Amino acid sequence: MSYYPEQVYWGDGGEVSARYRPAETAPDIGGEGGDAIHYLATTTTTRGEFGLYRVEMRPRAGGPRTHFHKTISESFYILGGTVRLYDGAQWVDAHQGDFLHVPQGGLHAFRNDSDAPAEMLLLFTPGAPREEYFERVSELADASDEEHPRFFDRHDSYFVE
Repeated sequence: MSYYPEQVYWGDGGEVSARYRPAETAPDIGGEGGDAIHYLATTTTTRGEFGLYRVEMRPRAGGPRTHFHKTISESFYILGGTVRLYDGAQWVDAHQGDFLHVPQGGLHAFRNDSDAPAEMLLLFTPGAPREEYFERVSELADASDEEHPRFFDRHDSYFVE
């Protein structure tokens, strides 16, 4: 009996398939000194195993309302600054090195309410196409009342407030 996942690679000699992303790579969304998202590992590059994103937040950037996901877990690892994390029961001020894992169905939220920038890693498992969510969520300001729930349903985001 094996405790490892099902075999994915069937070759005998390995392959050259690693992807390197230098730290100075420009963000995929946003820009220097503001809100930005770096696509470190997307569901496409990880063959659906996970999605990993570096999120930079400007001072007083706020964040999403309390929500949950039905199909994906979400984990937060704080790289710098202070990120307020909601674990479904309470808000905590998380700092560099702090970590929060939220399984499917777990209520959560995050925000930067501080006067300084903050930065964190977001990990989604299994992988999901979060890039479209990140790229299009700002367009919802102009969306109709019918488009909001369709967009959030398509992206497994269920808000409770």
